[in-house]
Amino acid sequence: MAGQNGIFMGIDLRCQVNNHTHRTEEMDLERLLVRRGQPFSLALQCSTPLNPENKLAMVLHLGKEGQVVVKVLETRAVHDKWWFRQQGAQSEVLLTVHSPADAPVGLYSMTVLLLSPDGHILEQTTLETFYLLFNPWCKADSVYLPDEELLEEYILNENGILYQGSWNQISSLPWNFGQFEQDVVDICFEILDNSPSALKNPEMDTANRADPVYVSRTITAMVNANDDRGVVSGRWDGKYDDGVPPTRWTGSVPILRRWSEAGAQRVRYGQCWVFSGVACTILRCLGVPTRPVTNYSSAHDTDGNLCVDYLYDNQLESVSEGRKDMIWNYHCWVESWMDREDLPEGYGGWQALDPTPQERSDGVYCCGPCPVKAVRDGDVGIKYDAPFVFSEVNADLVTWIVYPDGQRSQVSLNQKTVGRNISTKSVYGDYREDITKHYKYPEGSVKEREVFEKAGRRVSQLKAGKGQLELKIKHAQAILGTDFDVIVEVHNVGGEDTVAQLTVTSNAVTYNSLHRGECQRKTASLTVPAQKGRPSHSQMLFKADHASLLMTPALTISLLQVVGDAVVSRKLIAHISFTNPLPITLRGGVFTAEGAGLTSAREIQAPGDIGPGQEVKVKLSFKPTRAGLRKLLVDFDADRLKDVKGMATVIVRNK
Repeated sequence: MAGQNGIFMGIDLRCQVNNHTHRTEEMDLERLLVRRGQPFSLALQCSTPLNPENKLAMVLHLGKEGQVVVKVLETRAVHDKWWFRQQGAQSEVLLTVHSPADAPVGLYSMTVLLLSPDGHILEQTTLETFYLLFNPWCKADSVYLPDEELLEEYILNENGILYQGSWNQISSLPWNFGQFEQDVVDICFEILDNSPSALKNPEMDTANRADPVYVSRTITAMVNANDDRGVVSGRWDGKYDDGVPPTRWTGSVPILRRWSEAGAQRVRYGQCWVFSGVACTILRCLGVPTRPVTNYSSAHDTDGNLCVDYLYDNQLESVSEGRKDMIWNYHCWVESWMDREDLPEGYGGWQALDPTPQERSDGVYCCGPCPVKAVRDGDVGIKYDAPFVFSEVNADLVTWIVYPDGQRSQVSLNQKTVGRNISTKSVYGDYREDITKHYKYPEGSVKEREVFEKAGRRVSQLKAGKGQLELKIKHAQAILGTDFDVIVEVHNVGGEDTVAQLTVTSNAVTYNSLHRGECQRKTASLTVPAQKGRPSHSQMLFKADHASLLMTPALTISLLQVVGDAVVSRKLIAHISFTNPLPITLRGGVFTAEGAGLTSAREIQAPGDIGPGQEVKVKLSFKPTRAGLRKLLVDFDADRLKDVKGMATVIVRNK
């Protein structure tokens, strides 16, 4: 042991120098965090110069119980092994440690040994620990991404944007990933340690953490709490009294901390954007380049036939039984960048990973990593879960009428509805980048249809003939709590006048296609002249909330202003104000604020009820913890209005 009577006096991990070189200084400057495949240095402090006949060695232990042991010797460069070189300088020995680019990531414990010429241990240092992460800056690492601007966004940026709404009304949601916030790295590895594989066979699980395919797949399973000691419990029925409504979250850090502090107990509640935000935080923290993705008109194909089948009786009542195919207004997942050494050449790059629990994969609620290229080219035999992801972005929508005798006929086939405006935040600013072309060829093109046929339909289907009557639906943008008009235009493209019965129904539907009941139904008899159109006007009254598919509010905090000189550890005041835009009184209002490097999540209750048109003001005081460009995110929720967001940018200076 190092001590007063020995040669070893201690070891300096040189955390500030190493962490800066390894781009982990935002995580911590008091602990050593390094990236694999890149050397780091240690200063061994000695009471006297070392006897040149004696040798130094290192022993590393990895795993919750230290079950993986690595012996590190002074040697020449060996790319697939740990090694170090030493350089003496008076009472110190500088050790430069090299890790292989395929070493398992995790928390390592380290001891430096002094060996006699015959290999006996004469002395050893006290135990020290360090984290080893994936290294996308290292060419030999399987997550290597050769673009500094992309790495600034997909590894180092703690703030981002998630996209919601619908394909023709896209809305943005600022999100605090906070991957460098205090203790987040510890929680990320705690999540891996709680996976079923780690609990069942910790030694094998620890060794498998060298592979980003294995790690990312584990993360998609552990972010949701359906099978295991996962992080977030999903809920879509609007009943959130025993937890936090999904719309209230503004970032991942409060969720991760709540899970850890409760002893790996699931956090209530999340929906797809929450699952994707949390997964993005964990993967960026571990060093895997990751970005959140939103797919509009996203299909959920439950039977694997690459089609979404809607079944109705002749009264337009749904007759689908069991688990139904659906088209979600939007759906969020993540993409991570990595090689796929487990696949034929050419499938590396962006991989789709979906932590939202939808379908089981190998018996577990997870999805991916699936090469985006495999989806685009219809290579649905490529693992993992390519058929499901392909359907999400390119399924056909088929509508059927089911008759009383059980027979059914196809009444429409839409090949252009699913998979629109697939979006992610741009690397170059806070605006949307459309990445649809990465997932599919242009909709309706010959190549797109060729790929669909290549992917293969698993059930035979009739081709729908072109109908004589065509419908177009128009409506103005809906406003919460107010009436809005819907105009249905019926066009007769045939050569004869046609008598028809038009039925228009409206249903309350969540963004992920869960029906909450019929709101209105109107039926009218029409005679439509040949080659002409006839509008049918309907006034629809909806008391809309966050769940109404086409009426998600695009409201923001009207004023969010930070007052004071933004300096690390110096108090700042944020003034937050909100004006009720609805003709109803809001009750139970609460503001939630957080910001990476600014403040942990804080809640402020609104002072009483908020009447129509009334303004409410609150103040938030906080002390920034880290310098740089930071973003303060604020959410407002009340009983009849939720998901109102605000954001302020703050440039924080060091003292």
